Amino acid sequence: MTLDNALTGVNDHLRGVLPPEIFAVLEADRRRAATDFAEVGTKIDDFTLPAADGATTSLGRLVADGPAVLVFYRGQWCPYCNLTLRTYQQEVLPELGKSGASLVAISPQRPDGPAPELAFPVLSDVGSTVARSLGLSYPVSAVVREAMETLGTDLEAVNGTWELVHPAVVVVDRDRVLRFVDVHPDFVTRTEPADILEAVKSL
Repeated sequence: MTLDNALTGVNDHLRGVLPPEIFAVLEADRRRAATDFAEVGTKIDDFTLPAADGATTSLGRLVADGPAVLVFYRGQWCPYCNLTLRTYQQEVLPELGKSGASLVAISPQRPDGPAPELAFPVLSDVGSTVARSLGLSYPVSAVVREAMETLGTDLEAVNGTWELVHPAVVVVDRDRVLRFVDVHPDFVTRTEPADILEAVKSL
């Protein structure tokens, strides 16, 4: 089963358990138009972000020995994100070790909030500073905010702001140059593991 098929299954499940009016709002939000995302060949600035355990990790450290795969996700409250991160741990992480590449997940959640338990770093981009520099950050609309609050998700409490990021995978080489960029304004879809591994192997 592909990741896309598994995510579609999660969406079908939510369609059956969420109030129809709430699901309709979230479905409409999937049709978000693409914006100006960072492009392959762009050199990005170094950054340092905290993890839930208080430790910090810099991009320079991540690419010291090889390329880094940066996975931007919406938050632990997002079932599509959780499935994706678990899949990457199972199918991507073991293969990356063979090529000296690293894997890290980044979300706008506060570092003192809940974080998924994974075998690779999970960093907090509070205020979406890094995500915004890549064109991945956007404000949540009033209607989506109301729907999320109805479901018990208060992004202001979790992130400090009503702002989200488009799910994305970027591969950065040792010179901090973007070598692969795949952004998903439709938050139900994600980058397939095979595409990530092919991007890394091509470097």
